[in-house]
Amino acid sequence: MGRMIKIIKRSFSSWIRKIFKKKAVRIGIYGPPNAGKTTLANRIVRDWSGDDVIGIVSEIPHETRRVIRKENVRINANGVAVTLDIVDTPGLATKIDFHDFMAFGMDEEEAKRRAKEGTEGVIEAIKWLDDIDGVLLIMDAAEDPFTQVNVIVVGNMEARELPLLIVANKIDLPDASPARIKSAFPQHPVVPISALDGINVDKLYESIADRFG
Repeated sequence: MGRMIKIIKRSFSSWIRKIFKKKAVRIGIYGPPNAGKTTLANRIVRDWSGDDVIGIVSEIPHETRRVIRKENVRINANGVAVTLDIVDTPGLATKIDFHDFMAFGMDEEEAKRRAKEGTEGVIEAIKWLDDIDGVLLIMDAAEDPFTQVNVIVVGNMEARELPLLIVANKIDLPDASPARIKSAFPQHPVVPISALDGINVDKLYESIADRFG
């Protein structure tokens, strides 16, 4: 019953947008920690709005611990224009251990605080799934995609019937293999990019316009 209510709610929201010709599509950027979600969000905002970054990027996991939003980002690619409300979400994880943060030089108190905030961020990210129209799921192309987090996330979004585009990020790394991600999740389109270097992002914008426009 709960799932049915959510589907009806999402369909109703989509219908309202069409009635009032509101063309903004709310896109959630999801994925595990350090996959490059905020790096991609920053690139999209810089490329299409002219604004500066919307979030801080670092090598420390769970740098983004609260949802960050940027509204009315208009993308025009391959002859199709689409206005996005971007929702950059904290990294999804099944476990957040404060010891992992101490490896980056944090003292125990700070590490525990960050682990608590990271856990709260995961909960907030999941709640946002009820209020978005589609998902960019970011995966690190240099890592094994057959992880518990990725399988759970893809299954959850399929159950919610959310349009999904998988972004195989970090193809600038020598061990990157977008084909490995495609093999793991053949039922979804996969776009290989480097959000950091801008490699193939034009193809991603075309895919976003085609998928969500």
